[in-house]
Amino acid sequence: MEARFTRGKSAILERPLSRPKTEVSVSAFTLLFSEVVQYCQSRVYSVSELQARLAELGQRVGGSLLDVLVLREKNGKRETKVLNILLFIKVSVWRALFGKEADKLDGFPAKVTVHWHKGTTLMIKFDEAVIARDKVLEGR
Repeated sequence: MEARFTRGKSAILERPLSRPKTEVSVSAFTLLFSEVVQYCQSRVYSVSELQARLAELGQRVGGSLLDVLVLREKNGKRETKVLNILLFIKVSVWRALFGKEADKLDGFPAKVTVHWHKGTTLMIKFDEAVIARDKVLEGR
């Protein structure tokens, strides 16, 4: 019984996680995005409800994208070190979303200074709360 559903075609769960060679056209993405916003608009009564619903959808999509990228790029191993997380976001996530690496990232409270040592070196001094979080994760 199961063979009749997969005969001649591979099941979606059996396909490799490698990157597809095609990209979604901008017009198709725009149409889909417009439909999602209109769908959400028709089911809310205020702007704050619309914002909350769109944020919830975005969080789901972002979480799913992150899961796929972690499987593709890191073989399912999630980073716990702050610097490795930032590098993963800067390179892999940004490339998946925008087609290129990020120039810079903001988000963690930190002070960044530029130094010269056999080339340009960025020194990132994280806020104490970020360091404490990293130490707690390191102890696991």
